Amino acid sequence: LVPYASYVLAEEFHGSGVLAVLTTAMFLAEYATDPDDVLTRLAGHTFWDIVDTLVTGVAFGLIGLELHNAIRTASGRWGEMLGWAAVIVAVVVVVRLLWLLPATWLTQRLHARKDHLEDIPTNWRETLVMWWSGMRGVASVALALAVPLKTDDGGPFPDRDEIVFIAFGVIMATLVLQGLTLPWLVKRLGVQSDTGREKAFEKELAVRAARAAKQRLREIEAEEDLSEELSEQMLRRAFDIGLRISPDMGEDERREGHDHRVRRLKRVRRIQGEMLSAARHEVVAARSEPGADPEIVDRVLRHLDVRSLK
Repeated sequence: LVPYASYVLAEEFHGSGVLAVLTTAMFLAEYATDPDDVLTRLAGHTFWDIVDTLVTGVAFGLIGLELHNAIRTASGRWGEMLGWAAVIVAVVVVVRLLWLLPATWLTQRLHARKDHLEDIPTNWRETLVMWWSGMRGVASVALALAVPLKTDDGGPFPDRDEIVFIAFGVIMATLVLQGLTLPWLVKRLGVQSDTGREKAFEKELAVRAARAAKQRLREIEAEEDLSEELSEQMLRRAFDIGLRISPDMGEDERREGHDHRVRRLKRVRRIQGEMLSAARHEVVAARSEPGADPEIVDRVLRHLDVRSLK
């Protein structure tokens, strides 16, 4: 709810609600993230996935309801309306290319100077793929629907139906034409994803998480008297965090007495929880490091969250 509140406050003070939400999101991601708040984070991912699907469906549903007015407006002048839509599609596509060419060149120069790992095009083929990937969707729908029905004097907003029709034409043209031809273009240009760097960074995070868990285990061993068997088992658990392997404790539990098994299981879970907490803190700290890919950090953090529930 905090981003919504920041948007309303910014609008009330005649500021930019969009910039307020962006600033709030950056602050929350940096300072308000609790690595041990596992349930909230997992529930949040699911919640926002559902909200994103619902918002997208409602937006396209609304423009579908609005489209009949636009089609009625275009009756008798289809050539003119389709011509305007084609012109806007051409402008949208060409402007994106004219923007990407200098922006990519400048980003590559900055990338070479800072030597950071960034997701930027490295050649003209990748630039073309990024250009052809500029499909319009729910944002364009929202902008078209945001045009008011009436002006301040109560009259109908001029050319609103035309705007909705053209927006729908841009969405359909880019989604259908660019969307269906994008796989062919990628294959034709021979562009492949750089999975090696992603795997390397993911492996680095896994190693750091396992190292942090082992460090926490050594601290616990200095504070508590752990048996050699338990220490070895916890060490394997720390290693399993890095390898993303679920440990199987069933056989060991069946060989022990019930009372001893319950006490030992509680102790194992407590120590494992502290180890996973140390691993999560290390991964969250990596988010702020230069060149860190937040999507990979979130993927590794989600794995640790799921492990925490086992």
